[in-house]
Amino acid sequence: MKLYQKAEQALINGLRTGKSTNIRRTKNFVIRLLFYLVVFDLAFVFLYPFITVIADSLKTDNDIVNITVKWLPSSPEWNNYVVAWKRLRYLKYFKNSAIVCGTATLGHVFSCSFAGYAFARYQFRFKNLLFGIVVLAMLVPAQVLIFPLYMQFSNWGWTNTYLPLAVPTFFGFGLSGGFFIFLFRQFFSGLPYEMEEAARIDGCGPFMTYFRIMLPIAKSSVLVAVVLSVVWHWNDYFEPGVYVTNIDKMLLPSRLPVLYSLLNAEQFDPIQVNELDSIIFNEAMLMAATFLVILPVLIVYSILQKKFMEGVERSGLTGM
Repeated sequence: MKLYQKAEQALINGLRTGKSTNIRRTKNFVIRLLFYLVVFDLAFVFLYPFITVIADSLKTDNDIVNITVKWLPSSPEWNNYVVAWKRLRYLKYFKNSAIVCGTATLGHVFSCSFAGYAFARYQFRFKNLLFGIVVLAMLVPAQVLIFPLYMQFSNWGWTNTYLPLAVPTFFGFGLSGGFFIFLFRQFFSGLPYEMEEAARIDGCGPFMTYFRIMLPIAKSSVLVAVVLSVVWHWNDYFEPGVYVTNIDKMLLPSRLPVLYSLLNAEQFDPIQVNELDSIIFNEAMLMAATFLVILPVLIVYSILQKKFMEGVERSGLTGM
């Protein structure tokens, strides 16, 4: 009788265990399903503009006026990219943007890493006040300071040059300079002080310690600063539009409003009409031009994506 009761109790326990296991598996499956649905929804929100640009850039004239054609063109029109390339004068304005982005990025990495190192590792008077000003600079939009800055650069004769866009970055200012100082300060604050003490024992001064030991260690933060600086300066339209009004010195993103105005006015540049054999400029070609403008940034990020995410984690930004 006891053996029968034990067997019956074991069977009941097994059924309960199996039932709880099935419930747990079902619960985990539902949670995982909801998680993937949320991730896919967020991914679609961010990817929707890119999908729209690519789909519209391959449409023909008939597809544009056909309301039944939304995502897939009837026949991809690759010639839209050829026309957009020529109308953008891509190589010429790409060179202008590359010069500004390269110079400004170099200035930000050099000056902001130096300032961030000083805020993280040294004690000096008014340190907290000055760092508070840096944080405040992160919150103040560029539009607030654009008028006094324009007057100052105009008095110096810097208008219609790239100097207002590049020179301030070598002094920790410029586009989002405060953020890069904060970025490097966060990274250097997490390093042990024994490294600098060892360098001091070996006879390294402050500058040699920084350039030969601390800066090479900060490769991850340097990579994050390079990627963000390139993207922000490449996509910036406001400041170049204020300081640079000469058509030949415009940056590549500044060409898009010009093409949009041509599309609205239905008029063409006489120089470009001969090159394009009077091909009509439409919305599809404008989307192709938009994709060509953002293509360099997409290439840079796709190549450095993995190292960029690792740099963000090591820089301490994920804990903000």
